[in-house]
Amino acid sequence: MDNIKIVDKLNESRDQLFQMISKVIIGQKDVIDHLFIALLCRGHVLLEGVPGLAKTLLIKTLSDVLDLKFNRIQFTPDLMPSDITGTDIIEEDSKTSKRSFRFFKGPIFSNVILADEINRTPPKTQSALLEAMQENKVTTGGNTYTLDQPFFVLATQNPIEQEGTYPLPEAQLDRFMFNILINYPSMEEEVEIVKTLTTQEKASLTTVISQQELQSFQDLINQVPVSENVIEYAVKLVSMTRPTNELAPQITKDWLDWGAGPRASTFLIMAAQAKCLLAGKSTPDIDDIKDIAKPILRHRIITNFTAEADGISKEDVLDQLIDQLKI
Repeated sequence: MDNIKIVDKLNESRDQLFQMISKVIIGQKDVIDHLFIALLCRGHVLLEGVPGLAKTLLIKTLSDVLDLKFNRIQFTPDLMPSDITGTDIIEEDSKTSKRSFRFFKGPIFSNVILADEINRTPPKTQSALLEAMQENKVTTGGNTYTLDQPFFVLATQNPIEQEGTYPLPEAQLDRFMFNILINYPSMEEEVEIVKTLTTQEKASLTTVISQQELQSFQDLINQVPVSENVIEYAVKLVSMTRPTNELAPQITKDWLDWGAGPRASTFLIMAAQAKCLLAGKSTPDIDDIKDIAKPILRHRIITNFTAEADGISKEDVLDQLIDQLKI
């Protein structure tokens, strides 16, 4: 199948996917859009939202319509790394009585992983998941096992309960392509949600994108040409978040302790490539960068005490940086 046909199929499949998910999930169009972009870019997502906003249901529905194997891991303080990756168990041959180790795969050997409340478990267990995200491999007992492809991790955090949690270090947060905030639904959407959940009729879901089709869509992203000025815009925007950079404006020096690294620039371009394809364009423009800048940058910048004292949030800083950068 040539690239033009793949692009046409991608846009057709995207519309079908949104229609199918809307049978179960009311609203949250931007969230679904960003999840799909991350999936196309082989990126991982950190979702933040208060309980009851259907984060788990959204992820499960996405895996159902994509014909992907889904596993949910509930992160708790007593969860061990082997509970995620798998463990070696001694088995005895019934004929020879010879004992040997056999590796039993953990829940990470799946296509879509929901890491529910990832900040509820200690760093050692967090790192077992985050290492797999980076390497797409698991090493145990001296053996290396390759994870199934596509491999997509969606981790959730509850932003209002921090007692007894283990916040992710900035270096580990950087491995997530997007940090997506899920907000409360509108009045109209909530009425529709209540109607949907209080009826006996349950939506039937069908697969709209096969694994093979998804991988062909993923292979297409890096083939999208990007103009020099768009790349320069992305790099300048990321550079402006770094207090010691010569491009940093006064607001960065006043309110930020730390800025985003080069991975953020790369993710901005990759997400813009996927976004332009989904919009039916041949190449991304600066507006595409602006549209996806906040979910890519918000978890990569650290505000300081002055920002807290002035009532300035990360969102406020990013809004001002995007507004100030002109090309």
